[in-house]
Amino acid sequence: MKYCSHCASPVVLRVPEGDNLPRFICDSCNTIHYQNPNIVAGCVPEWDGRLLLCRRAIEPRHGLWTLPAGYMENNETTLEAARRETVEEAGAEVDISDLFAVINLPHINQVYMMFRAQLNEPKYAAGPESLEVKLFREAEIPWGELAFPVIQQTLKCYYDDLSRGEFQLHVGDMLLVDRETRKFEVRFLESGSRN
Repeated sequence: MKYCSHCASPVVLRVPEGDNLPRFICDSCNTIHYQNPNIVAGCVPEWDGRLLLCRRAIEPRHGLWTLPAGYMENNETTLEAARRETVEEAGAEVDISDLFAVINLPHINQVYMMFRAQLNEPKYAAGPESLEVKLFREAEIPWGELAFPVIQQTLKCYYDDLSRGEFQLHVGDMLLVDRETRKFEVRFLESGSRN
């Protein structure tokens, strides 16, 4: 950041009084520009024992599969964001049942909030950000072609819970161990089960 978004004056990076982290500060209007993590909201859409995935038409990870999810917009709730992203990317209307996973990705300043959801009907279509959209049974999931490790982890949690016959809220961190090999360590808090 070079200039203040309020007055267009140059900003400097320093620790503000009473703070402990460096921030971009405008000395002209005294605005402190905080940079905070982004929330990504999405769904694990279910229909008749299958999950709906989207093949990405955009970078990053063009051509790989993901769950419908994206950045929250201002003035919307996480539920609204998850529904909107499912409509935008998969052309599907869903009923959200519950929060399923909250996964922190501190290396890219993101927090994923994924909700279990039921398709209202088996009607879906690729939106502008998707090449195709398809329902998959567990054995059909293209595990080697998933776009993001957080999506693979969300699907793994889903199928682990399904095999146990009860779903729980998964809260944890996905920590980058090795950038070159894209190796991650996943740490989940213990949480209670729910159906």
